[in-house]
Amino acid sequence: MLKDMKVFTGNANRPLADAICQRLNIPVSEAEVRTFSDGEIFVEIGENVRGRDVFVIQPTCTPVNDHLMELMTMVDALRRASARRITAVMPYYGYARQDRKVAPRVPITAKIVAEMLMVVGVRRVLTMDLHAGQIQGFFNIPVDNLFAAPVLLEYLTDEFKDIIMVSPDAGGTERTRAFAKRLDSDLAIIDKRRERANECNAMNVIGDVAGKTAVLLDDMVDTAGTLCSAADILIEKGANAVYAFCSHGVLSGPAIERLEASKISKLVITDSIPLSEKAKQCSKIKVLSVAPLLANAIDRIHNEDSVSSLFV
Repeated sequence: MLKDMKVFTGNANRPLADAICQRLNIPVSEAEVRTFSDGEIFVEIGENVRGRDVFVIQPTCTPVNDHLMELMTMVDALRRASARRITAVMPYYGYARQDRKVAPRVPITAKIVAEMLMVVGVRRVLTMDLHAGQIQGFFNIPVDNLFAAPVLLEYLTDEFKDIIMVSPDAGGTERTRAFAKRLDSDLAIIDKRRERANECNAMNVIGDVAGKTAVLLDDMVDTAGTLCSAADILIEKGANAVYAFCSHGVLSGPAIERLEASKISKLVITDSIPLSEKAKQCSKIKVLSVAPLLANAIDRIHNEDSVSSLFV
């Protein structure tokens, strides 16, 4: 029964929360989330949550630390108000790229975030397209890692013909192969050498892209260096056009300028992260909504139904 459900949200992505609640046919619950002049975050829950199944929709996107702290403060307030179960709905999981030790004396910050969420009172996590699926193992509570694939595949099927799916690096090959299989298309891989964080050099293309529409697929686009470099080499190798599909549009730093100047015809992302004002003005960006997917998952979790059919 949805009458036992409450859905709260912070300041990270209110439009997505509104769209999810519209699909669930319930209002966003009342909560005051504001920041004091010194930067401290204050939360006050505006309605009774005793014994309720509570979902907090909060992607930990830019500014990551503020939105993460908002999430934890809301969860603590709800726990102290005797909520029966608190599920953190994190369409985008910040710090996910720091999922392992890549050098001596560095942290595994994705694990720190998981520990913090569990300690503060989160009893289930619903997220989407984790940068590394193994992050689920950082939690000792249920984690549902959905995929934006159904949303992206529907758009791909409707809009494109004679395509070749391209992974921008070796690490994304499995994801790209799954798309290629569903679309009955060929697969290519970019052989990439990363010099340092947020910088890379695309070196070669494994596969024949000549005369085809190349579709780059990645879990997120941050500074867009990888995708823009990949687009350059795909055009050099004879691709007719290059499109990019990413679940999370982080789009930080020089990303928009790079996209505008790149050979990418269009970047298709989801609304897991809200666009900045600059990104909204970019004609190359197309946003697809994952609100129906997340609303379906929330409804199934609340009603103790299987969520496995959503994992494609």
